[in-house]
Amino acid sequence: MSEDQKRIAAARALEEVRPGMRLGLGTGSTARHFVDLLGQKVAQGLDVICVPTSEVTAAQARSLSIPLTDLDATPSLDLTVDGADEIGPELALIKGGGGALLREKIVAAASAQMIVIADGSKIVPVLGRYPLPIEVNPFGLRATRVLIEGVMQAQGAEGGLKQRAKPDGSPFLTDGGHYILDALFGRISSPEALSRALLDIPGVVQHGLFLRMAKRAYVATAEGIEVIDA
Repeated sequence: MSEDQKRIAAARALEEVRPGMRLGLGTGSTARHFVDLLGQKVAQGLDVICVPTSEVTAAQARSLSIPLTDLDATPSLDLTVDGADEIGPELALIKGGGGALLREKIVAAASAQMIVIADGSKIVPVLGRYPLPIEVNPFGLRATRVLIEGVMQAQGAEGGLKQRAKPDGSPFLTDGGHYILDALFGRISSPEALSRALLDIPGVVQHGLFLRMAKRAYVATAEGIEVIDA
């Protein structure tokens, strides 16, 4: 999808923002457009306060003079706008391609509403074509990995498990200092069961399945914006 279409989806989501709102700001290429457009509105006098989901988004917001807070000072938010790597039935999502899934999920859970902005290629009939990011504690990595592989086998995963690395080959670290393992399932037939099984593993901090969290999606296509409600 062109950057223009991403911006159109972001602009549509921005129409949901009202003066005085407490907002969660997502992470990723489409969310970046939303933050840019929000910055323009703030410069024109829009009164909002925002919680960023990553250090990258925080830096972008600060550069645009968007007022920031955190969930300790502002534990309840009105709205979070974020992207997604996959959008399945009932707005079940896979997120975390940018490595911010833990903070994204914490912020979304603190919000009265979560809106997703994406392009049409992200819509899938069944989740799992995109690798599922799993955030893990560095301590006991090999043992955690063995347990995750067991869950993958039980769930009929079609692919393998790979630790995410930076371009120089060193381990990718999240803002929280954790590793990410990307699990290729091919098809996730029981997202709820998979979520529970992964979270039962002590070394798993969180995973990129966002279930029953998004209330609406604005999906940009060549024909225009498609609105999908949960």
